[in-house]
Amino acid sequence: MVLHEEGNSIKMKLGLRIWILIIVLLLSLLSISPWKAFEKGVLIKSVEANSSAFDQGLRSGQIITSIDGTTVNNLQDFSDVLSEKNYSKDSIKTVVSTKQGEFILFSNKSPEITVSAIPKSNIKTGLDLSGGSRALVKAKDKELSSSEVSNLIDIVSNRLNVYGILDVQISPVSDLSGNNFMMVEIAGATTTDLKGLLSSQGKFEAKIGNETVFIGGEKDIADVARGGQDAFVECPSTFNGFCNFRFTIFLSPEAAQRHADITKNLTVDTTDPQYLSKKLDLYLDDNLVDSLFIGKDLQGRVTTQVSISGPGSGSTQDEAYKDAQNSMKKLQTILITGSLPYQLEIVKLDTISPSLGESFTKNIILLGLIVFLIISVILFIKYRKIKITLSVILTMFSEAFITVGIAAFISQNLDAPAIAGIIAGMGTGVNDQIVILDESIFNKQISLKERIKKALFIILGAFFTIVVAMLPLLWAGAGMLKGFALTTIISVTAGILITRPAFAEIIRRIGE
Repeated sequence: MVLHEEGNSIKMKLGLRIWILIIVLLLSLLSISPWKAFEKGVLIKSVEANSSAFDQGLRSGQIITSIDGTTVNNLQDFSDVLSEKNYSKDSIKTVVSTKQGEFILFSNKSPEITVSAIPKSNIKTGLDLSGGSRALVKAKDKELSSSEVSNLIDIVSNRLNVYGILDVQISPVSDLSGNNFMMVEIAGATTTDLKGLLSSQGKFEAKIGNETVFIGGEKDIADVARGGQDAFVECPSTFNGFCNFRFTIFLSPEAAQRHADITKNLTVDTTDPQYLSKKLDLYLDDNLVDSLFIGKDLQGRVTTQVSISGPGSGSTQDEAYKDAQNSMKKLQTILITGSLPYQLEIVKLDTISPSLGESFTKNIILLGLIVFLIISVILFIKYRKIKITLSVILTMFSEAFITVGIAAFISQNLDAPAIAGIIAGMGTGVNDQIVILDESIFNKQISLKERIKKALFIILGAFFTIVVAMLPLLWAGAGMLKGFALTTIISVTAGILITRPAFAEIIRRIGE
């Protein structure tokens, strides 16, 4: 740009350091993805595992754009469209269109899915802000290697996904002693839900006498029916406190052959000739959960289909129905995924309500505004120049914005420790800028350029000190402080490479 002063023309060009700051700010803006604010539709957060929606292919992360040809722009549109459908005892057709394709559902109730508004940015918030439950888990009576933890995470992820809990994050963590853990975070779940899902090993065995016919997992189970006429819950017309579930499983050829080999030596039950003398006993975590009669026509026969049944109880028919449905779902999940390789122990269990997270977010914003005002007043009192005050404040917020942009790019959750790290980085940034100002304003013995070089050298030493201090926190407390350490390192690194040089350039120009 060109400034005109008393007839003289003074050309001021933006230096390379300032251009680098502007470019990085633009890249951070792109990383946060503001264009998502214009995206229409609703985001699927979770899908009920035993539902027509799940069976037809609807999954977490898909975006619904229309239902039965009616455009869905937001949550209100989604609710309005479904409320107009006349669901009854008879199955009706529902066509759900997503960006991944079209799905046709037949059901007597609305799609069993949980939806939310499309996030307006790529910023991911932790449970401290969004609400949910977090568990720090280890194997009971066993120290796991990093590869064993990775294998455990794969199995638990599969189990939770099959169970219908899709808004879940599972990651490996370790502490300073070298112990390896698994961190499980589920948005919207209670600690009771999370503890119930992780507390049981889920060891399933089907035995005839003392001989094992098949166990849970892909080795013996080819498929498990999860809907339709092959998987259902029924209650008697006269309620007696119980409902029963029944579903079909499909055995692998090897398991079917074992069933034939074991049953061929059995005799027919003398008290009830239509069945064999021994039952198929089902054990879950070494506890007998059900015993199934074996029809005499299955003796010595290789059959790949077995019908599994069980009860559900409750004080009302609705409670009994839900109990039977949950029992069926749990058994189906274990049959599909198999047992966990280790018995798990929950080391730490936390829960945060969404309302508490919302309140925390408001307090953080309020605190940021208060800090902003205090720093602005102190800087103006100290230097008595509005240009210098604005330079410090804008540089401080540029550094915070770059840190958030990098966190969004690497998909780092912004939880309470991570936000504390950003605030710590902003404080360090202000401190470094004051060093630059004091060196450039009060030290008149050397040139302005040399003064700024000296200030940057002091700042560089402080940078390495902070990074070295933060590195142990990446593992301290089994990774609970990882967010704080990571965002602090990102913030001071962005400062030393981008914002501090740019600020020094701005101060040099103001000084000249």
